[in-house]
Amino acid sequence: MSYIESLKVFVRVVELGSITSGGRDLRLTPAVASKRIKELEKHLGVRLFNRTTRSLSPTEVGHVFYDEAKSVLGALETAEAKVANYSAQPRGTIQITAPLGAGRRLIAPLVPRFVDAFPDTRVRMRLSDRKVDILADGLDIAFFIGSPSDSNMKLRKISDCARVLCAAPRYLVQRGTPQQPDDLLDPAHNCLLLRYPRSPEYFWTLQTAQGPRKLEVAGKFDADDGDVLTDWALDGRGIVNKPRFDVADHLARGNLVEILPETPPLPTIFGCLYPHKKLQDPKLRLFVDFVIKHCEGLLPAA
Repeated sequence: MSYIESLKVFVRVVELGSITSGGRDLRLTPAVASKRIKELEKHLGVRLFNRTTRSLSPTEVGHVFYDEAKSVLGALETAEAKVANYSAQPRGTIQITAPLGAGRRLIAPLVPRFVDAFPDTRVRMRLSDRKVDILADGLDIAFFIGSPSDSNMKLRKISDCARVLCAAPRYLVQRGTPQQPDDLLDPAHNCLLLRYPRSPEYFWTLQTAQGPRKLEVAGKFDADDGDVLTDWALDGRGIVNKPRFDVADHLARGNLVEILPETPPLPTIFGCLYPHKKLQDPKLRLFVDFVIKHCEGLLPAA
């Protein structure tokens, strides 16, 4: 298996651009990852990477070997998944990602329970509100809140997800409570926005009697972490657009107050994406089914 492990290291180093990043992705130290690459080069009798003090890039033969190595690992993964269908006990590692809020509040509590139920599995979880590349990042499942556009992935809907506009009482006393959607465009209001490079969320869409209304809201500061936006809202810094489940406790305690309840944001989807070939892997199907079962009723659509 050491040769297969070395192939995995090589593939991830090529994809992530450095031995440190490739090793970290596989839970290996840079020294161990570097040793695996050197052992692979010695075995093959060729140099797989051009190395300088500042960069690492595959050689010509490294590029060729990468394509073949990736095919080998993919075929092995498919074979193992097919064999696993004959076993009553799923095994292996599941690599998942989720948005920060949903990951912390919905998915993370389920991970230990799943592994308790299937002790031969391991789950590696990454949380980020940024858009991820499932294939490039070597992920099995990507949970999301929104409307993904990647048609190359299999989409499984878990639930509709209601959203809510809210702000702290102190903010509303100081700035006034919006009475209609256009009030959000008033420069006196500060809208807290989830933004990151190539982020699609530069506007809010509200439900109105005339149909969906898209508003190009603005604010003095934004972040790529939804929990930071919640913290700013709690501190009286602005109006936030959040999944209702994410701020339900704050609303119940009165720390945040719902605004414009008659014209709320459009609900979105809570679901997951995964490559089509992963459908053959029973542990992935089991994990998604497990999440769906335990999330029922937690995400009101309104």
